Amino acid sequence: MLEPFPNETTLHAAWEQLGVGAPTIVACALLCAKALHDGPQIDAELSQEAETLLWAARQRGMIEIKGVYTAFTGPARLLAVYVEQPDDTSLEFRCKDDVEFTVRCLEGFRQLCQHGFIWHHLFRDFSLSQFGFERAQNVDAEQAQKLIQRLQG
Repeated sequence: MLEPFPNETTLHAAWEQLGVGAPTIVACALLCAKALHDGPQIDAELSQEAETLLWAARQRGMIEIKGVYTAFTGPARLLAVYVEQPDDTSLEFRCKDDVEFTVRCLEGFRQLCQHGFIWHHLFRDFSLSQFGFERAQNVDAEQAQKLIQRLQG
């Protein structure tokens, strides 16, 4: 809870947290914790973006949420989902000229957290859960690749 008249230190700390997307990342972590406690909803209906995130993470399982606060344009600064690939690169689910696409990918990530397909580990680091790895094997690869092509082209 914020103090009625926060001091400079409190304001600075809050501003720093906002600057790295902490409120959104914490909300996703809380959804993961709730799903961990309540159990996964393995038959949940997922958006195409959520399924594509699962498919993209099927080999390494590592997912990160981050923004680039030093980017020049607003859309490039938004939080986005990054999925580690086997070649030690990350697939960035962000379209710098289409904010709606970036937000749909974040919504897909939120769905995965809510339904127990993702676990939160530390700060902005997440991974597929056992159920996430299993569900990823059943994603339509052709559909997932179509969405991924949009990122690369």
